[in-house]
Amino acid sequence: MVLPHAPKPDRPISSRPRADEVSQENALRPRTLDELIGQDLVKTNLRILIQAARWRGEALDHVLLYGPPGLGKTTLAFVVANEMGVQIKVTSGPAIERAGDLAAILTNLHQGDILFIDEVHRLSAAVEEVLYPAMEDYSLDIIIGKGPSARNIRLKLPRFTVIGATTRLALLSAPLRARFGAVYRLDFYDFPAMVAIVRRSAQVLGVELTPGGAEEIARRARGTPRVANRLLRRVRDYAQVRGDGRITPELAREALDLLGVDALGLDDLDRRVLRTIIQKFDGGPVGLETIAASLSEEADTIMDVVEPYLLQLGFIDRTLRGRIASRRAYEHLHLPYPGQAEQPTLFNSP
Repeated sequence: MVLPHAPKPDRPISSRPRADEVSQENALRPRTLDELIGQDLVKTNLRILIQAARWRGEALDHVLLYGPPGLGKTTLAFVVANEMGVQIKVTSGPAIERAGDLAAILTNLHQGDILFIDEVHRLSAAVEEVLYPAMEDYSLDIIIGKGPSARNIRLKLPRFTVIGATTRLALLSAPLRARFGAVYRLDFYDFPAMVAIVRRSAQVLGVELTPGGAEEIARRARGTPRVANRLLRRVRDYAQVRGDGRITPELAREALDLLGVDALGLDDLDRRVLRTIIQKFDGGPVGLETIAASLSEEADTIMDVVEPYLLQLGFIDRTLRGRIASRRAYEHLHLPYPGQAEQPTLFNSP
């Protein structure tokens, strides 16, 4: 049974990974920093970090990657492991339920190995307490026995690297955040980078793609490689069924319109959020919880999945009193703009 507030799993522009896409995503992932497109500042810093560690013959410093989902945090972790020539073990915050689970993972690491923890902000407090000395002193404290006879044993661990990934940096505890020596933010990709990503993925998939077709897909991919690759696969299906397998601008436009993804990459949920603010609440300001209740969605879904891209486009503004739809949102939906008094935002308020 699907709960009424559950996030919709079939959104074509969702930046969250799907279980059935894991093998396909792995095939499309770049293997080296040279193959990686975009994120130039992060790549430059990582290149220096990796080269310095290799010259010294040391394990890489702990790295924290944060930013919206779908931008390549997992891909970067694999690229770093490949560049360092070491093994990578992959897990996630919710998967490590007990301190013993983490201890089992740590004791199986070898010198220089990378432990990639996705959604690292969801680690429990008990697990974090085990991780602190492991990251700082490369040691693992184990308590044997119970009561007065209990004793503590400290095991030495090989020098390894933790690469953490999170979409919610603010939820990461300060002690854990302080133990990462390198912290990098991944931003949405610009249009030229998205076009290059679509072309590369099409080449890997063996899809014939015209320059205009690549641009049409990239324009609607919300600056997110995962979305671009998903849309490319759907357009490829459409081209094989309704065309000759070659993706042209016209065919890409038809396929994406059929998916409900408009020229700026907005889908039905995005447009419903905007229409709710504009038509139900006169353009705002309106609170996040009120918007979520009106749409029968979770507030976290609106905030994490929908809002980042609408904010990037300048379609909404977060103010002290709630969300406000901008003139550009009215124009995109072809609705008359009534004009509003300027509201103090979170960034320019006294």
